[in-house]
Amino acid sequence: MADLSVNIGNLKLSNPVMTASGTFGYGKEFEDFVDLEKIGGIIVKGTTLHRREGNPYPRMAETPMGMLNAVGLQNKGVDYFISEIYPQIKDIRTNMIVNVSGSAIEDYVQTAEKINALDAIPAIELNISCPNVKQGGMAFGVTASGASEVVKAVREVYKKTLIVKLSPNVTDITEIARAVEGAGADSVSLINTLLGMAIDAEKRRPVLSTITGGMSGAAVKPIALRMVWQVSKAVKIPVIGLGGIMNWKDAVEFLLAGASAIQIGTANFIDPAITVKVSDGINDYLDRHGFTSVKDIIGGLIV
Repeated sequence: MADLSVNIGNLKLSNPVMTASGTFGYGKEFEDFVDLEKIGGIIVKGTTLHRREGNPYPRMAETPMGMLNAVGLQNKGVDYFISEIYPQIKDIRTNMIVNVSGSAIEDYVQTAEKINALDAIPAIELNISCPNVKQGGMAFGVTASGASEVVKAVREVYKKTLIVKLSPNVTDITEIARAVEGAGADSVSLINTLLGMAIDAEKRRPVLSTITGGMSGAAVKPIALRMVWQVSKAVKIPVIGLGGIMNWKDAVEFLLAGASAIQIGTANFIDPAITVKVSDGINDYLDRHGFTSVKDIIGGLIV
C-alpha cells in the first residue's frame, strides 16, 4: 500500500481523490453506495448567502461524452446549511468542504465568514465563475482584477484553507491563477465547466431554458488536462485538477500534469462508488511502478 496522503495548504487529505461540487450533494446522499470516509475530501454543493431557487426547467441535457447543466446554484442559503445540514455532516471523518458562490463581493464575504465559524469545515472552495451583478453580469473569474478582488476580500475574513475554483472560459487561465495566488488563495481548482449549448432541431429551440449551460464530462478532459499543466507551472500553490475524470487512469494523468489532488464530478452520476475505485486504482498504479508515495508522481510528466 503506497502513501496516498497529500497536502493542500494546511489541509491534509488521506488520498488525492475529492468530489466536485454539485455532483455529490452534501455527501450523505451517497453513503449507501460508498464509504464516505475513504474519500480524501467531499466538496458539497454550492452555497450562497441567500436561498436560490435555481433556473427554470429544463436545465440539464446529455451531450456526446458529457452533459450540460444550468441548475443555477439551487440551495437554501448558508443559514439553512449551518442549522440543518452541518449537524448531519460534521462528524464524517474526512474533509468536508463548502463551495461558496455569490453575485456580489459582499455575498462571498458574509457567506465565508459564517462558514469560518464552523469547526468541522476545514476549507472552502470559492466559485468565481458566478456573474457579478454589479459589473453587468460579467463573471468574477474572467478577469485578473475581478478574481483578485473577490479573493482578497474573502481572505480577510476566512482563516482556513481557501481554494479558488477557476473558470476555463478565459483567454489565459494562468493569468487568473497568478492573480488569485497573489490575493491569498491557498490552492486553485480547475477547471469549472465550459460554456456550451444544445439545440432541439425538430423544435428549432434551445434544449436548456437558459440557452447556454456548463459542459462537463469526458469530452472536456483534454482541455482540463492542458490547463492544469499550464497552471501548475505558473503558480507555487497546490493545484486541484478536475474535468472529465472518469477512471483511475484519468486521475493519474492529472497528477502527472501537476495536480496535487483531483476532483470527480460527472462520473459520480454514472457510478456512485467511483471515488473509492479511483483511489484504489491510483494505489495499484503506484505499486506497479514502484512508487511508495503519490507525491512521487505529482508533476512527474516527462517532456
